[in-house]
Amino acid sequence: MPAEDKRLTGQAAVAQTVGLILLAAVLVAAVVAAPSANWDFALLAVLLGFAGFSDLTAKVVAERLNISGSFPALVLAMVFLGGSPAALMGLATAFMGYLRWREPTSSFVQNLLNYSLFSLVGGLVFQGMVKATGVTDSEVGFYVLIFGVFMLALAINFSLAAIYIRYVQGTSILHQIENALLPLLPSELMAALMAVGVAFLYVQVGIASVALFGVVLITFQYLLGALLISQQRAEELERRSNELASFQVGMLSALLRTLDLRDQMTARHSAAVARYSRAIAQRAGFSRQEEELVHIAALLHDIGKFILPDRILKANVPLTDEDWMLIKRHPQQGARVVSSLDGYGPVADIILAHHERIDGKGYPRGLKGDEIPELARIISVSDTYDVMTARDSYRTPMSSQDAIDELRRVAGAQLDERFVEVFIELLEGKDVSFQHGEAADFEKELALEARIAETASPDGAGNRFQVAGVQSS
Repeated sequence: MPAEDKRLTGQAAVAQTVGLILLAAVLVAAVVAAPSANWDFALLAVLLGFAGFSDLTAKVVAERLNISGSFPALVLAMVFLGGSPAALMGLATAFMGYLRWREPTSSFVQNLLNYSLFSLVGGLVFQGMVKATGVTDSEVGFYVLIFGVFMLALAINFSLAAIYIRYVQGTSILHQIENALLPLLPSELMAALMAVGVAFLYVQVGIASVALFGVVLITFQYLLGALLISQQRAEELERRSNELASFQVGMLSALLRTLDLRDQMTARHSAAVARYSRAIAQRAGFSRQEEELVHIAALLHDIGKFILPDRILKANVPLTDEDWMLIKRHPQQGARVVSSLDGYGPVADIILAHHERIDGKGYPRGLKGDEIPELARIISVSDTYDVMTARDSYRTPMSSQDAIDELRRVAGAQLDERFVEVFIELLEGKDVSFQHGEAADFEKELALEARIAETASPDGAGNRFQVAGVQSS
């Protein structure tokens, strides 16, 4: 047996021994308090029937805690029967739960202790408070006490279970509060109010009201269990979405870094184009989602260059026609890689179109004008400017002003005139490092951890990109 399993088995054995000792003490206290209790066996049988049925149909919702509607029935036993009958009912209810779950012996002992202890304490406290205050069942204070005893019993029950799980499994109590107690508090408050209401009806009508309570109890348990299971499934889906997003972004970043190892110009160029493109989209009035979309697409726009041999990537000699044919395939190759990832279809569309021209003379599909996605037109402007001004380009770099003049010259034919003018406005208001893209930081622009979170978010740009009114999930 592995050491960890031995440790857990040993701790469970210790917890079981301690639980048996405490359970014996509870039983002794229940016997001592029995003469002062109200042994109305008809009411006890009805409440026990509902509580037992509820535990037999309970649903697990978190850790090793389950949702059962038996709690309000036990609280009514504490109120109208007293601590000892309620403790007996708690023991019987725990045993019925065991018939359903067949939990390990240590857990069964813990449940026997929990159910009997909070039932006994709750009943004794309620009886003591009624005697001390002299409140009667015709007064509001009586029902306030019922609500208070419900919450006291809930606190005892959760505390005992949380301590047990903390000792045996190592799950922190804070984690259990966040994941088991807090999600249940609203429903438990409703159950407490329901118990108060049934108590009032019992005082007014008698045992017939308890039968109605049983129907409500079973319905409440079913709806609550269904709600919490749905919540758990949603949380599991979110976790898996995060994992998928992490894998996808990690794979893309690995491809970019691999390309960077072959050609550092590509990484710097991608970072610069991404920074320029986001700035253009922001100045042009695009949404934050579209800004993120164009930024991601710009980072990945040259990822298809992984198909190019080093003699082309690092070329310092004129390229042949065959070389240019290979280069013109990189938008298609990049789009093919990116489109295979869930949620990246709009990114792939932009990558595919970033070398199209307004006059229709671009590649790979010869789109023109408004046929080209707007965000792809933005990247074309950024891409053209950085290639002209960068010192690590395969051509002699231009000054920023010369590049601006060239952008204006080709506006309306190669590039979108609107985005050219927006970009020039940005260039004229920025410092030299922005104008030349020399300070472009690939790692900063990639922002991997933030990108994973953004991609995984239901409202993030990664999973649901909106482009020209068409949504891709």
